[in-house]
Amino acid sequence: MEVRRVNYKEINPGVLAYLGDAVYELEIRKFLIDAGNKKVSDMDKKAISYVSAISQSKILDDLIDKNVLTEEELNCVTRARNYTPHSKPRHVDIKTYKKATALEALFGMLYIYNKERINVIMEEIKGE
Repeated sequence: MEVRRVNYKEINPGVLAYLGDAVYELEIRKFLIDAGNKKVSDMDKKAISYVSAISQSKILDDLIDKNVLTEEELNCVTRARNYTPHSKPRHVDIKTYKKATALEALFGMLYIYNKERINVIMEEIKGE
């Protein structure tokens, strides 16, 4: 039986962000554990500097400014940023929220299509 590979453009950006949120959080948790942080409370505090909407928005801007993303990845980001969410952000403005959602959608797309690329982007995020 042949498995049909769906083009990421056919997947709702909200769905990509839903998946990418989990993938990104897991990558950050792995990074913090690998960095030698042993107290969960300390890791939770440090994780906020990576997973809050404000942090994700800044990280996306940095990735774009450094020309880390491929054309296809930028297309995914743009598509997700233009997506109209069904919920409203509570603690940030809509522009920040949409950029954070775009970073999550990028991780969702990469999880489905190019898991190796996640490592490259995470190295950039970690500053290595």
